[in-house]
Amino acid sequence: MKIGIYGQYYHDNSASHIKNLLETLESRNVDFTIKDDYLKLLSQEISIEKNYKTFSSFEELDTSFELFITIGGDGTILRAITYIRDLGIPILGINTGRLGFLATVQKYEINDTIDQILNKEFKVEERTLIELTTNANSDFKIDELNFALNEITISRKNTTSMITVSTFLNDEYLTSYWADGLIISTPTGSTGYSLSCGGPVIMPNASNLVLTPIAPHNLNARPLVIPDNTEIKLKISGREESFLASLDSRITTINSDTIITIKKCSFKINLVELYSESFLKTIRKKLLWGEDKRN
Repeated sequence: MKIGIYGQYYHDNSASHIKNLLETLESRNVDFTIKDDYLKLLSQEISIEKNYKTFSSFEELDTSFELFITIGGDGTILRAITYIRDLGIPILGINTGRLGFLATVQKYEINDTIDQILNKEFKVEERTLIELTTNANSDFKIDELNFALNEITISRKNTTSMITVSTFLNDEYLTSYWADGLIISTPTGSTGYSLSCGGPVIMPNASNLVLTPIAPHNLNARPLVIPDNTEIKLKISGREESFLASLDSRITTINSDTIITIKKCSFKINLVELYSESFLKTIRKKLLWGEDKRN
């Protein structure tokens, strides 16, 4: 089996678990390749005696990789998709971070998890992405990383004043949100920033997107669930000449004369789900649904 390994940070007290992962893969004769920057970081923190194979960019990956293991939290998975893109390589997240809705494998489960993977005891779940494009006369030029797994967010910049986000769905005017910003979330991202701003939890396989205003001044502005084949156009105005657009964890500045179009991406991301796990188990555990201190 050919596997890629990706990480961004070294988390305290994770040295023994990372060593265990590498040793377990070696003992199972797995062919694995590590992101070069991450291996360099690990070498500074823990003793790495072997010369492991490395990759540095998207161009060095291909469909011969059968799995991509991320070490960290959900943010690490969001960054990993910028390397995988449309290759369809399934992602398995080992959680060395905090909450972890996407990275559900715990550090102490590494050995059992690798055995389950090698025995094909897992399923692959497709997750929808959304992409951002701008009008042709915009000064903003976006690169090929114009997609997001969790959400695309439009928000104010360099001001405490609210912005106005005029919103159109399939070219029909919806409303103008007077707020700190607007979140356009996928089902995967419904448990992220959107949830923090009062948005609903959406099942990952639902064919929906959700529009969630950030601190709207209009008290009757509520999150709106829409079909994921809807084309969303946004026109932003405010006291400043620019605003922020974020695609998951990637942030850029866009001029106020830019018309933004957001729609479902042409490809999807594959996430590994072990048979012992499920989305319902995850939200019960992470959101403490059903927990009552009186019981």
